[in-house]
Amino acid sequence: MMPLPAPPAFFGKTYGEALSLVVEARDYLALSEARGGGDLPPVERLMMCSETLRLTARLTQIMAWLLAQRAVHNGELSRDEALAEPLAGVTVCMDGGEREEDGLPPRLTDLLGRSRRLYVRVARLDELARRV
Repeated sequence: MMPLPAPPAFFGKTYGEALSLVVEARDYLALSEARGGGDLPPVERLMMCSETLRLTARLTQIMAWLLAQRAVHNGELSRDEALAEPLAGVTVCMDGGEREEDGLPPRLTDLLGRSRRLYVRVARLDELARRV
């Protein structure tokens, strides 16, 4: 059996960046969960929970798309199967950019910004894949 060709360079870099961001977000969320948010006013606590869920949604959609592309590359999934469903969560994942800096902790703001930029990049890759 012939070995599969190496995936495109952009894929490895994007996948590595996404996985690193997932780990960083997990560590941050575990630490912030341990500290609790009981001292925050209810509106700020709600906003923080909402943006934390947005971060999780972005990262989940990014990783799902990248893993589907890797499955295509490995011959485990056809290209048509991988592209059967568009990148999910566009409305939720693309929203929030202007609100992400309003009173949120700086590290969460950073994670949100980086996850949004990565989601935009993956959305462009998804769009390009659908054109071919």
